[in-house]
This record gives sequence, C-alpha cells and structure tokens, in this order.
Amino acid sequence: MRSPARQRLAGSAGFSLVELAIVLLVVTLMLSSLLYTLSAQTEQRNFEDTRRRLEQARELVLAFAIVNGRLPCPARANSAGVEVRNAAGECKDAANVEDYFGGTPGGVVGGLLPGVTIGYPTLDNAGFALDAWQNRIRYAVAKTVTSCSGTSTLPHFENATNLKANGISCQPNDLLVCKSATGITGINCGPAANQIMTQNLVVAIIFSTGKNAATTGGAGVDELANLNGDQIFVFHPPAPGGATGGEFDDQFTWLTVGELYGKLIAAGVLP
Repeated sequence: MRSPARQRLAGSAGFSLVELAIVLLVVTLMLSSLLYTLSAQTEQRNFEDTRRRLEQARELVLAFAIVNGRLPCPARANSAGVEVRNAAGECKDAANVEDYFGGTPGGVVGGLLPGVTIGYPTLDNAGFALDAWQNRIRYAVAKTVTSCSGTSTLPHFENATNLKANGISCQPNDLLVCKSATGITGINCGPAANQIMTQNLVVAIIFSTGKNAATTGGAGVDELANLNGDQIFVFHPPAPGGATGGEFDDQFTWLTVGELYGKLIAAGVLP
C-alpha cells in the first residue's frame, strides 16, 4: 500500500490532457502571432522597397531627359527592356493588348518602363525593371499637347527637336490621375474632388501593380482603371478587397511638366 506522500507524487507526475491542450493552444497562438508579425514586416519592407524603386526610376527618367533632351518611350513586351520608337522619333503604339496593360490599344502611349534604356539596375532576365514582388514596372508618357504659343509638331515630349522648337508653353493634354474609378466619365475624373492631377500637369507616370498583380491581376475597379490602356489612372492609399472600388495596392509616382521643363532649363537643354 502506497503512502499518502507517494500517492500525491504519482498524481502530480505529468500534465492532464486538458492542461496539455491549453499549453499547445498557447504555443500555437504565440507562433501564429510571430508569423503574422514577420509576414507584416516583410510586406512593409516590400512596399517601401517598391516605393524606392519607383522613385529611382523617376530620377533615371529625368536623367535620361536631361541627357537626350526628351522623355524615353515605353518598352514593349518583346523589346527586351528597350524603348520602342520609329525613325521619326515617335513612340510606337502597342502592337498587342499586353503592351497596353491588358486593355485595348489606343489613347496615351503606355507600356513597360524601358529599364535598359534608362539604365535601371534591377532587371529581370528579359531586361525589364521589377518591383519588390518581381512584377514589371509600368510606364506611360503624355502623347498630346495644348496651349502652345504658335504652331507645334507632335510628338512633343518624346522628340528632342520638336520639344525645343515647340517651346515650353506647350502643356500635356491627356494623362489624368483620379482618386477613384467611381465618378469617371469620358476623359475626366467627374467631380472636382475626385481629381488629383489635371491633364495639363502630368507628362509621365511610373507605377507598380503591387503584390496582388500575380493573383487577382487588378480585379477591383480602381486597379482595372490602371490596366485598361486609356489616359485615366487611379491612385489612393492601399485598400482591402471589401473596400469600395475593390482591393487596391498599386503604387505610383509621376513627373509634372513644370519639373521636366525646369530640369531641362537648368541643364541648358532648353529653351
């Protein structure tokens, strides 16, 4: 017969099933929290890295303009990261819908960032600039102008001779940035409150389609507005799938006409 002391010792020799389940639950919660934190940190790093890459691309586009007296043309899916322009110095329109962000060819001159042409350092095997999620960075450049003093010849921003001859009174007349796809009518943002940049300000747009490009491909109406090949783009802070306008994680930067002219004047390229 065991003594009371031995009975107490035997009864306390291990965990009960309930106690073990509680311990496992606590450990699981701790690991889940740790993994979520690491995932969130990774996504934040990718977001910030992509922002830096877009700003770097923007600076390289400006540097190209200073050296060449014009903006570069977009690259195409089969151009190995090199801009595509014809003998007259015009940016070639898209040969297929893939070059126009998956939309219908027409409208502004849009395509892929010409990473090889501008000397972008982070390229894929085909020569295209990449964001942090390994998606190719997009690029659109203004195609038409307005308010020129006297006659003008197109293309303007993509042709050094024409840009100098037309003069700095010429303003862009197509690229437009809105806060939301809701309200867009024709070629304008709709209500004034929905407009971020007017058609007479932006000469080039550089953007990333974000992490969800490989999964949803821009299923929300706001992201689809950036992939339909027209002159209107949408930009706002990131939004989840249930938000008005759908999931949105595109990142943007753009170049204004004042900044472009200012850089070219300071460098002695203009007037």
